[in-house]
Amino acid sequence: MQLIEDLADELALEALAAAEASGDDQIVDQVGEVLGASSQTLQEAYLTAVRVRRAETRARALLAPFKTTR
Repeated sequence: MQLIEDLADELALEALAAAEASGDDQIVDQVGEVLGASSQTLQEAYLTAVRVRRAETRARALLAPFKTTR
């Protein structure tokens, strides 16, 4: 269901931004726990979105030195 993936990705983006702004990575875990208490499906989608977003960030950091401006 697209709604679940969309909600999970929005929550992942917000949680990752809050964690970065506060310096507290536990925020991401806490959101996951709250979701798991009421919807395991949404929790799993959220955790996947978090992993994907973190992987994207690492990949972009690796590629940044090779990026050329046009």
